[in-house]
Amino acid sequence: MAASVLIGVFLGKFLDNFFHTSPWLLLLFSFFGVGAAIKSLFNWSDEDKHKEEGDL
Repeated sequence: MAASVLIGVFLGKFLDNFFHTSPWLLLLFSFFGVGAAIKSLFNWSDEDKHKEEGDL
């Protein structure tokens, strides 16, 4: 989960430096990374719930 946030931050920072759009792409890709981490957390939680119920 932390990896998705870090990838978003580094990718946003790189693209901001490349396109000279600081800080907009950093913010955008940071939000994408946080969103991916939250989605991953919900998927992991749902998977864990199914294991407890014996569905998998």
